[in-house]
Amino acid sequence: MSDNPIEKITTKIWRETPEPDNPFAAANCHCCGYDVYGDLLQNASYIDYLYLLFKQQQPTPEQSALLQGLAIALANPGPRDHSVRAAMSAGVGGSTHASAMIAAIAVGAGNLGGAREVFHALEYWQHCGASLEAWEQIIKDPPQLGREDVWLPMEHAPGFDPNGVSCPTPVKQTLAHLADVGKGSHLQWLDTHRTALEEFAGYPLAFSGVAAAALHDLEFLPEQAEMLFLLLRLPGAAIHSLEQERLGWRKYPFFANGFKLNP
Repeated sequence: MSDNPIEKITTKIWRETPEPDNPFAAANCHCCGYDVYGDLLQNASYIDYLYLLFKQQQPTPEQSALLQGLAIALANPGPRDHSVRAAMSAGVGGSTHASAMIAAIAVGAGNLGGAREVFHALEYWQHCGASLEAWEQIIKDPPQLGREDVWLPMEHAPGFDPNGVSCPTPVKQTLAHLADVGKGSHLQWLDTHRTALEEFAGYPLAFSGVAAAALHDLEFLPEQAEMLFLLLRLPGAAIHSLEQERLGWRKYPFFANGFKLNP
């Protein structure tokens, strides 16, 4: 048996050869066959590299444009979002910066506008495709979803906002843009049939629903979509946490008039 530690790593994603003087330091690194530091570093965009990591193949121009648009739309959900607020609370409360990011991931992982909702919404896409009748049936008679030992049952149709009144303008703008640049059939179908689906669900379409359709057009699996959705939303949580740390609790949004200190 060889003592080379590289030979004991099993992965189709990454290949390294060690430095001559240190078997634990890489001399070169290949991702899915591409030389990361000798080729991709100079010629690839971050979005293309991100797609390569998840899908182990180079994206087409349409796939690259679609993922780029989705990444921009999701990068900062804003301080009204639960995951961003969790990070802000950690920041203003004096927690470590790592704790703020972990808080954002924990809160943003759930069934209410979070990554697990995207997971289930993409499962719906896999089951229903572009059949309006199938969507009506699954929304009105939802299936029993797995891992109830970890996750509470969904209380609304995944991809829709149970607290919404009408579909927000940014959601409609994002859907229209992604349907155009990605040339994805499911995004275009969703853009056409959005109002009908909203009537079935009783709620407006949410960013989670747009993200699920986009990631389905990108041929992501539900578990890949869940991971990527968490990742793409972290920049907003980070910057709002840092800002709120500097501003302090007296300028914490939405609750300024609710704080009362007793002497």
